[in-house]
Amino acid sequence: MKNIKIFVRADNTATIICPSCSAVKKISVEPFKHKKHLLQLRCKCGERFTVQLDFRKFYRKSISLPGTFRVVKPAGGGGGVIHIKNLSLGGIGFTVSGVHHLERGQTLQLDFTLNDKHQSNIRKQAVVRTINKNSIGCRFIDSQAAEKALGFYLRP
Repeated sequence: MKNIKIFVRADNTATIICPSCSAVKKISVEPFKHKKHLLQLRCKCGERFTVQLDFRKFYRKSISLPGTFRVVKPAGGGGGVIHIKNLSLGGIGFTVSGVHHLERGQTLQLDFTLNDKHQSNIRKQAVVRTINKNSIGCRFIDSQAAEKALGFYLRP
């Protein structure tokens, strides 16, 4: 059975395309918003497949970039080297080398350079939202993170 990831629009609709016959169907996914995000579907051609609904506000791009962090709040919390794994207009996911003392709710200053043609330097503040061993997920504080360079870089 094939697995497909579908991005949900702001109006809670999604377009599903059959992986076998390419039939297209636009559906409302409102009933699944706070419940089930994996759906088992069957197309009229008989093909069965699984759809994973992605309700994220912003497209998330998988990347591999180096960067640095510094703890801003509480002051004096240190810093270190990071390896950025994914990026969106609303946040960032990265891993930290070695032992870290990061905690949920801390504010970080993140610095990294995009691998775009301008080698754009990005400096953003973010709040730590998730920690899973050395994997850290953060939300940008200024959610208008739509800096021109970052916006162009994240275009699918």
